[in-house]
Amino acid sequence: MSIIINKSFNDNKDAWNIDVHGEIDIYTANELKDVLIECISSKSKDVILNASNLEYIDSTGLGVLIGILKRLKTDERDIYITNAKQNVKKIFNITGLDKIFKVEG
Repeated sequence: MSIIINKSFNDNKDAWNIDVHGEIDIYTANELKDVLIECISSKSKDVILNASNLEYIDSTGLGVLIGILKRLKTDERDIYITNAKQNVKKIFNITGLDKIFKVEG
């Protein structure tokens, strides 16, 4: 499965907008990691990950998000997961990650 990642910086929210289309798994997680590292290396700001078109995320993808969150927390920043489908929300709920990420919508 492929992944499409669109990124932009939202000056009004002072945050990165990341739109993910497809699946985040062992085959695509590094692509997401590279994009997120590139973003937060240029501006260490909150990340708003729009998951409305995210079909699936596995433990590798969750690991990438946790690693990025650890980096952001040193600057008191967060990752917001927005508009996630029920199956993706369920993964965050089951793993307890809904308590460390800000899952909205």
